[in-house]
Amino acid sequence: RDLSENQIQGIPRKAFRGITDVKNLQLDNNLISCIEDGAFRALRDLEILTLNNNNISRILVTSFNHMPKIRTLRLHSNHLHCDCHLAWLSDWLRQRRTIGQFTLCMAPVHLRGFNVADVQKKEYVCPGPHSEPPSCNANSISCPSPCTCSNNVVDCRGKGLTEIPANLPEGIVEIRLEQNSIKSIPAGAFTQYKKLKRIDISKNQISDIAPDAFQGLKSLTSLVLYGNKITEIAKGLFDGLVSLQLLLLNANKINCLRVNTFQDLQDLTLLSLYDNKLQTISKGLFAPLQSIQTLHLAQNPFVCDCHLKWLADYLQDNPIETSGARCSSPRRLANKRISQIKSKKFRCSGSEDYRSRFSSECFMDLVCPEKCRCEGTVVDCSNQKLARVPSHLPEYVTDLRLNDNEISVLEATGIFKKLPNLRKINLSNNRIKEVREGAFDGAASVQELMLTGNQLETVHGRMFRGLSGLKTLMLRSNSISCVSNDTFAGLSAVRLLSLYDNRITTITPGAFTTLVSLSTINLLSNPFNCNCHLAWLGKWLRKRRIVSGNPRCQKPFFLKEIPIQDVAIQDFTCDGNDESSCQLSPRCPDQCTCVDTVVRCSNKGLRALPKGMPKDVTELYLEGNHLTAVPRELSALRHLTLIHTSKVGGAWWEVKHLQDWKYTLETLPKSGIRSLGVKALGTNPLHCDCSLRWLSEWVKAGYKEPGIARCSSPEPMADRLLLTTPTHRFQCKGSTLWFCCPGPVDINIVAKCNACLSSPCKNNGTCSQDPVELYRCTCPYSYKGKDCTVPINTCIQSPCQHGGTCHLSDSHKDGFSCSCPLGFEGQRCEINPDDCEDNDCENNATCVDGINNYVCVCPPNYTGELCDEVINHCVSETNLCQHGAKCIALDKGFRCECVPGYSGKLCEIDNDDCVAHKCRHGAQCSDAVNGYTCICPQGFSGLFCEHPPPMVLLQTSPCDQYECQNGAQCIVVQQEPTCRCPPGFAGPRCEKLITVNFVGKDSYVELASAKVRPQANISLQVATDKDNGILLYKGDNDPLALELYQGHVRLVYDSLSSPPTTVYSVETVNDGQFHSVELVMLNQTLNLVVDKGVPKSLGKLQKQPAVGINSPLYLGGIPTSTGLSALRQGTDRPLGGFHGCIREVRINNELQDFKALPPQSLGVSPGCKSCTVCKHGLCRSVEKDSVVCECHPGWTGLLCDQDVWDPCLGHSCSHGKCVATGTSYVCTCAEGYGGALCDHKNDSTSACSAFKCHHGQCHVSDQGEPYCVCRPGFSGEHCQQETPCLGEVVREVIRRQKGYASCATASKVPVMECRGGCGPQCCQPTRSKRRKYAFQCTDGSSFVEEVERHSECGCRACA
Repeated sequence: RDLSENQIQGIPRKAFRGITDVKNLQLDNNLISCIEDGAFRALRDLEILTLNNNNISRILVTSFNHMPKIRTLRLHSNHLHCDCHLAWLSDWLRQRRTIGQFTLCMAPVHLRGFNVADVQKKEYVCPGPHSEPPSCNANSISCPSPCTCSNNVVDCRGKGLTEIPANLPEGIVEIRLEQNSIKSIPAGAFTQYKKLKRIDISKNQISDIAPDAFQGLKSLTSLVLYGNKITEIAKGLFDGLVSLQLLLLNANKINCLRVNTFQDLQDLTLLSLYDNKLQTISKGLFAPLQSIQTLHLAQNPFVCDCHLKWLADYLQDNPIETSGARCSSPRRLANKRISQIKSKKFRCSGSEDYRSRFSSECFMDLVCPEKCRCEGTVVDCSNQKLARVPSHLPEYVTDLRLNDNEISVLEATGIFKKLPNLRKINLSNNRIKEVREGAFDGAASVQELMLTGNQLETVHGRMFRGLSGLKTLMLRSNSISCVSNDTFAGLSAVRLLSLYDNRITTITPGAFTTLVSLSTINLLSNPFNCNCHLAWLGKWLRKRRIVSGNPRCQKPFFLKEIPIQDVAIQDFTCDGNDESSCQLSPRCPDQCTCVDTVVRCSNKGLRALPKGMPKDVTELYLEGNHLTAVPRELSALRHLTLIHTSKVGGAWWEVKHLQDWKYTLETLPKSGIRSLGVKALGTNPLHCDCSLRWLSEWVKAGYKEPGIARCSSPEPMADRLLLTTPTHRFQCKGSTLWFCCPGPVDINIVAKCNACLSSPCKNNGTCSQDPVELYRCTCPYSYKGKDCTVPINTCIQSPCQHGGTCHLSDSHKDGFSCSCPLGFEGQRCEINPDDCEDNDCENNATCVDGINNYVCVCPPNYTGELCDEVINHCVSETNLCQHGAKCIALDKGFRCECVPGYSGKLCEIDNDDCVAHKCRHGAQCSDAVNGYTCICPQGFSGLFCEHPPPMVLLQTSPCDQYECQNGAQCIVVQQEPTCRCPPGFAGPRCEKLITVNFVGKDSYVELASAKVRPQANISLQVATDKDNGILLYKGDNDPLALELYQGHVRLVYDSLSSPPTTVYSVETVNDGQFHSVELVMLNQTLNLVVDKGVPKSLGKLQKQPAVGINSPLYLGGIPTSTGLSALRQGTDRPLGGFHGCIREVRINNELQDFKALPPQSLGVSPGCKSCTVCKHGLCRSVEKDSVVCECHPGWTGLLCDQDVWDPCLGHSCSHGKCVATGTSYVCTCAEGYGGALCDHKNDSTSACSAFKCHHGQCHVSDQGEPYCVCRPGFSGEHCQQETPCLGEVVREVIRRQKGYASCATASKVPVMECRGGCGPQCCQPTRSKRRKYAFQCTDGSSFVEEVERHSECGCRACA
């Protein structure tokens, strides 16, 4: 009996009962791990027993007792465990030396490879004194078919598995699954195997692990998961693994770890997180790891901010991190080992609210995706050329902006399941053609979805699955042609739907039935065909009465531009117009013809499967084309039963890629395989090894091949038919059959399936398959050409930045290396390291990074290179005290002790001692230092001019004891003292300020409203040359305003209970002269009188206007916080305040004193002087006593006193164009003329024809010689040299304006101007310094101000 090469895993006790005449039993190349006691008892005549190449580790002592005629026993290539229970076999074989040759021990380690018969009996020992003899149950063994099982170890390495095998032996202690294609670990995958101690699933494609995948594995000591695509560790994944000692998670894409990830791993000694995507780690993550000895964290992009400070402290206290973890950012800490950085270096920028709130959660939920901007809960990834939605988004996002990118397909990645707070998604202006089913799963919280400006042609309800809470759906400006009755299924909450600007001609009845909350729908700009198919829509629009914008018909012609809802029902007809964009005919590729489900694309010269193949195709004819591989797109054609591919290009097609056929057929449903007919596989050089076994089985299964396909190689299989050759003959090298492959498979044959297998790309080029060119090479930086064989001088492109020197190098992957100048580093000298990282600046100075150095910017009162010297402000070079004042040095600055007569911080103010002078008899006071002098009128004398002329009789003047205020002069009138008041003042002693000047646009005066009674008279005089402004405003429950409007006076009253009323004066008052304005409130009337003219009345009012004690009353303007909102009338309210003078304001005939009012706003000054400081412009108030000038056209300067002079005015260019150059000009001559003034005519213009000016213009000299006039930034005979960007120091006076005074530095200040060329960039300042300078003003004052001076120029992007 030959039972070799099967999947036998165990031999039960009664397996051979009743078969007594067997003499030769071959069980080689199986998976046998269990032989029950007495399994061979019935085989008494057995002579030959072969058990080679199985998984046998134990053999019971009675196994061979009942085979007296046995003469050959083969047990080699097993897993025999030579302990005390196998000692009997050693004795048994020694007694029968010719029977069991090559029977070797495989365990324990010190006996591995020894012949069982040669091992001494004393060496067969068991670990415990009471070791149980082995027993097994063959019926309980279930080793997965591609795996091997022995000694409770399941080995499935490199078997091409795509999922975890099921039904493993219950007692396994180790499973090896590395180097497969497993993509996920499902829930409870290993839970039932309680004895598992080691799991190795490394080097797979795992991206998803269920939270309970390892639940209950309390004996697990090693878990190996490196080399996968894991991005996140689910909550509780490692909970309960209390015995785990080794955990390898390196070489994955893990971007976050929650703080409790390792909470149960107290016995863990080695943890590897090497080579992942971790940017930060939650504090306390490693706290539960009480036994940890080795930690690998390197090759992660760590952001070393304040949240990672704890890790540095932890690693300094526990030196267990052996891989050298380093910071990736910020730049000042880049590439520095975390364990060696001082704690104070870990700083945050201040935007950590979310990180602080979710400190124990996964930090990646809070990190902003690459290329995006995050502000608050808005994640803005717009305009970044993204081709897909970022794989990880912050959990807190409410507004996701992905507009203006290059996304073409919305994949179903489940990203929205992790965003519970998301409310808005903007995907406008992408290239979206397809939204995969399930793309929005988990997006129930989203209320607004923007898909405007994409390329969608069809929409259906499956696209929007998951958007159950959606309220706004924007599908504007797509290519949608049909809206069917399942398009919006499930969108019951949508209120606003926009289908504006699509290609919709018809809408299926009931399309909007599911939109039960719809209130607005935009169907405009669509080519609606108002035939019978659209009749329901007009009725629906009339019935629902929702906002629709009145969509209009475009066809038929007699209904064009008629609103759909206005079309009569009988006009929706299909007579000769039955087309509907929703009656989708099956598509057919342009190169093919389609009849029902048969598609013929024969003899079309195709190199690839045409696009647009109908999904329901059953027969496909592709013969007579240039296809070199079976298209993988065939796997999507689920109904395909026949493919005809013979006679490609006039010859029988040589099937080069049977592996592609395998892929296609294996992915078809069984029903499709069962009925698929493949014609003419013959005349192809088939290589019949184990990789073609599937084809042999498939052909035999239904005789789908007529029996002409033959094997070409390997040698033993030559000329064998696929149809009749036994399947087990299809073997790869290493088979134990009667023949063996003569060597490795010819690479030229294998390369027909995959051209990259022949390694066509040289010099480490990367090969990828290409459907047309068979393969395509992606060359490294230093090579080019189809096969990457042409070397490139990589230094030609000057890859080294900042003046680095490029060297060709074969040892570097890019083919070059850079020698960097001092101050730069990095592979391309692109990094200017932060020299401020360990600066020595003292006294809280600011460090400014430079190139290989740094500069300390000192705080006030410190100087020196490191700001370590205290400034002595009292030395002669820096002493700022003026007028002989004494300078007293302090700890933080200085103090000036002024001499009498001076005051101010720097003693810069000469006190006016005339303010309280005692000069008499009209004497003039002259100020002096710390005193004053009285200049007496003629005849008077004395210190204060108190002595009258001697010839006059001594008498007392009435003015002697009569004091006039505000600089008024006392005169005697009819023997009585009288004060002659200066302009703007009144009263017996000129004590009242009755005139004010309004300059600023926000200036105003607040009057004491308590003096106004219900029956009141308010009068004032105004002088202005402006057209508009506010004169008087009362703001309360019944506001009124007295305004200047287009030169007239306007009175506006608003009682709030009735419409506002307005009256205008006939007179105009904007001529610059004073005009009287009077407002009379009497007996429920309001009267306006201007210049004593005819009163203008508002008529009888419903109630008497009143001014209460709390009613605000403003003159000349209103506070900006008040506004004119109380008045309801119109939009023509004056926007600015009043500009001009107001005097003699009387309330009930009582003259108002502006001095007695509260402090006034800016721009209000006493008297009626106009602003004269601006010579050719208008004043604008900016501070209490400060204005700026707004110059008239043609004038400039701080005081509008400088003519805007054009140096080209009156130029002398005879035959050319004048070009201004600063304060001068040059002449650009017309062709044929030369000379400085273009006044010389050249005899010939051909002199410039052969004389090239690269960056300038050619001119001809007086002598007829050509020369170049270069553009700025270029020089040389032919303007070919670009002037380097350099700084030129010029000295100039710096000017400032302080109020009405003009100030300037006492001396010229050196200022750097940047000049030169920078190609596409601009020559600009790159470094600046700040210095203090003293300014002298025209009013005698002075001050010190810090001025920024440029110190270095360079090339930068133009602003």
